[in-house]
Amino acid sequence: MKRLLSLCMISLFALTCVAQQAQTWSGELSLGANKLNISFNIKTLADNQQVCTMDIPEQGAKDFPVELVKNDVDSLIIAMPALQANYKGHKVSSDNIKGYFTQIGYTFRLDLTPSKITISRPQTPTPPFAYKTQEVTFLSPKNNATLAGTLTYPIHYNEQNAHSTPVVLMVTGSGAQNRDEEVFDHKLFLVIADHLAKNGIASLRYDDRGFAASTGNIEGTTDDNLADAEAGIQYLRDLKQFGKVGVIGHSEGGTIAFLLGAKHSVDFLISLAGAAARGVDLLVGQNKAILHLKGIPQEMANDYANVLKEIFKDRIKSTPIADPAQYVADLCQDMQINLPAILMANLEQCISSGGQWMDYFLAYDPSVAIRQITCPVMAVNGTLDVQVLAQDNLPVIQQHLPASKKHLIKEYEALNHFLQHCTPATALSYGQIEETISEEVLQDLVNWIQSINKSISIIGLNTQN
Repeated sequence: MKRLLSLCMISLFALTCVAQQAQTWSGELSLGANKLNISFNIKTLADNQQVCTMDIPEQGAKDFPVELVKNDVDSLIIAMPALQANYKGHKVSSDNIKGYFTQIGYTFRLDLTPSKITISRPQTPTPPFAYKTQEVTFLSPKNNATLAGTLTYPIHYNEQNAHSTPVVLMVTGSGAQNRDEEVFDHKLFLVIADHLAKNGIASLRYDDRGFAASTGNIEGTTDDNLADAEAGIQYLRDLKQFGKVGVIGHSEGGTIAFLLGAKHSVDFLISLAGAAARGVDLLVGQNKAILHLKGIPQEMANDYANVLKEIFKDRIKSTPIADPAQYVADLCQDMQINLPAILMANLEQCISSGGQWMDYFLAYDPSVAIRQITCPVMAVNGTLDVQVLAQDNLPVIQQHLPASKKHLIKEYEALNHFLQHCTPATALSYGQIEETISEEVLQDLVNWIQSINKSISIIGLNTQN
């Protein structure tokens, strides 16, 4: 996902990306239990002017523009005004800079050497592939968008076995992402598509609307993203090249999978860490969990969450707020809650952050759709997922989903939101983890789809449970 659902949280670094290559100085920034690799790319232009960018691979940041204040034989000074940060280093030798990284009053030791950071992603498949892939486009009429994607055929696919070959549409989480759902150099959907293809299952993954090779307005709500997914399902059915048509959705994509199931658009659905709780409840629980994970005392995290819930209630009601700072201060006073300034600033951002997507998400209750689903469902979460908490979402699915022996509702021990193995301290450290997705989850996907494919005999129709 892409955008964390905790849009109300301020991360240490909030970065966007531009493209540029440069000579690089790199080092490791220690943040207690977490570590970040940071690179400064210095490039000399034709007029001898020097420009600088910054990479933080663990946070998905690449070629973020920064200001090169000084770069001579003695010192390297870099300003990052957008991050309220700077770096000051002393050149001990030609291959050693000793210095400090400072952000919002916090200072961390950061020594640099002339090197590039390499990120290991052992599960990412590389060509040549033993199966066929095809670049395709399909139209999303509601959004007036052309969506570009990759159709992956399984090994040994042919016209003779087409009717027995299942296919899945892959739907990304919140925020604009490419067809691989690429985040922190992890290509989750590419890894899944590769594993499915090696086990007789076809797939279609696509760039989100208005992103990468897809056209259309990038802005929109979950309902708009649903329309794109519906168009993808219809495209797969119109091809008449496959048997059962299902959907795999991650995070918000899992919520969209439930909606497709409720509309009886798919023959089966898979939710990977999909939100099932009401939006406001999910985000409040998420923020509380993340604050606690970051070392905030539980009582303070609870207080923050209680104020946040009131803010979200007013936001759902479209209550006009002229002065966010005063509004938050009054809320805290009325609730007899004292919070540090940085958390008060976070709460002020929550009043309007996320735009129309957030407005829709806060009010939406997925349980309504879940009750209407008649196709087989696989829904999974990790116990260390702090974005879509397993204990707040899997029970909702189990409670509202009509009973069927075909369903698989499973909680995996020590997996995070991306279904990577982790520890409590690294639950949000997606970029620092080499594993893209648990092999156990991958195999469960294959085994379940294969079992469902054998149990459904009517092509193009949902089977009643």
